[in-house]
Amino acid sequence: MNTVVGISGASGIIYGVRLLEELPGRKTVIVSEEAERIAQVELGITRAGIHALADDHAENADMFSPLASGSVGFDAMVIAPCSTSTMSKIACGIADNLMTRIASVALKERRMLVLLIRETPLSCIHLENMARLSAAGAIIMPASPAFYPEPKKVSDMVDFVVGRVLDELGVDNRLYRRWSGGGKKVTGSRGSRRTPR
Repeated sequence: MNTVVGISGASGIIYGVRLLEELPGRKTVIVSEEAERIAQVELGITRAGIHALADDHAENADMFSPLASGSVGFDAMVIAPCSTSTMSKIACGIADNLMTRIASVALKERRMLVLLIRETPLSCIHLENMARLSAAGAIIMPASPAFYPEPKKVSDMVDFVVGRVLDELGVDNRLYRRWSGGGKKVTGSRGSRRTPR
């Protein structure tokens, strides 16, 4: 699987970092300038440190990147975290940087696009943009951890969210304990449910 991971300027950089750590296949990462600053504050990690988790990286300002063209193949794009500003640009067809351009390509080429939204509360504008994107084929995932797995630390809650993203990509994972109706604890993977369009 060939995946583009965008990390935009929202709190929750750990979601993108953890996804890069667990995602199999070829990975290209794009880190926005705002995300770089937030990564330093939240994780003490540099842009170079994030780049090292992927097979390749592209600069967000590089609109001449091959990934900006629909003729270049990739299977899926995940933006984690996805700021509501980035989400709103994508919903309105604004492709003013590489991250939003690749998201636009994913939609028009009917490739998988997962947006891990990290914002609360949500305005009517946010909700309308989410509905537009969902209708266009994007998968909208608020970064909402569950508590039935009885998380003991923050990393458990992060892993739940990242595990759910991997589920949407059809990637087997054991990052979280799955719901079993309150009975026996299930720790295995859900298995492949979705394939890129």
